[in-house]
Amino acid sequence: MTRKLFFIVSFLVLFIFTGCQSSHQVEVKPVEIKPIHITIDVNIRVEKALDDFFDDLEAEEDKIKE
Repeated sequence: MTRKLFFIVSFLVLFIFTGCQSSHQVEVKPVEIKPIHITIDVNIRVEKALDDFFDDLEAEEDKIKE
């Protein structure tokens, strides 16, 4: 009886542990890398021209105040 019970219990334990086991498979697809085109509109020339223009006006205003 003890031997029979031992086999039944060991079979149940083996069956329970087999049921708890899980397996996962992760599939990695290749990543496509594309170039990024960035357009930056820089208005440095216009800003410098405006600064020069307003500096001239401010200089004239300072002369008028004196």
